[in-house]
Amino acid sequence: MIPDGRHGPHVFVDDLEHLVLSDPDRHHLSVLRVRPGDPLTVSDGAGRWRAVRFADPLEPAGEIMFVARANPAITVVFAPVKGDRPEWVVQKLTEVGADTIVPLVAERSVVVWPAARIGHQLDRLRRISREAAMQSRQCYLPEVAAPLTFADAAVLDGVCLAHKGGDAPSLARPTVLVGPEGGWSDRELDGGLPRVGLGPSVLRAETAAVAAGVLLAALRSGLVHGHVG
Repeated sequence: MIPDGRHGPHVFVDDLEHLVLSDPDRHHLSVLRVRPGDPLTVSDGAGRWRAVRFADPLEPAGEIMFVARANPAITVVFAPVKGDRPEWVVQKLTEVGADTIVPLVAERSVVVWPAARIGHQLDRLRRISREAAMQSRQCYLPEVAAPLTFADAAVLDGVCLAHKGGDAPSLARPTVLVGPEGGWSDRELDGGLPRVGLGPSVLRAETAAVAAGVLLAALRSGLVHGHVG
């Protein structure tokens, strides 16, 4: 069972036996006007959660529960675009249940983070992912990984290339590479990766990344049915 809204807000802690809130999460709950004694749920981000009551420290109000991770794991590797769109992509992919989210450096990438800024950018994306996981009441925190080059991403397990006119999405290939605004280069397209289509229209790069996550998550949950191999 996944925690629902009847138990109040949902936050993450490092240890479900020793219920210590981080300062940002305590501030978040104060903004929500959570008062002493109010119910909420906490998770360790690795599948375990429990009901608690708000206090300092938090007070247990239920046994530790476990939610099995959904299979197969969904990975979306996307080329960031300008502005705050990468943050939006990470937020939405977290909400729909992606397991791994990876920025991509493609041949036509416009946004390439300098080495000195990668750590800062990843910290921000991971914070946004964590907030989105709390809002969507997830029991697993997705991995927001360091950027990969196209060559490194192309050898991931179950990988395919998002490209108009490709085959239908399939759980047999749950790792989708989504290109930049300028599209894939000829060399990337000719690399031999299977291609998967995300719909009949041409999507913006950030929309395509989220569409890939939504389609795979819907297949995995059984909400829609399609190819499984």
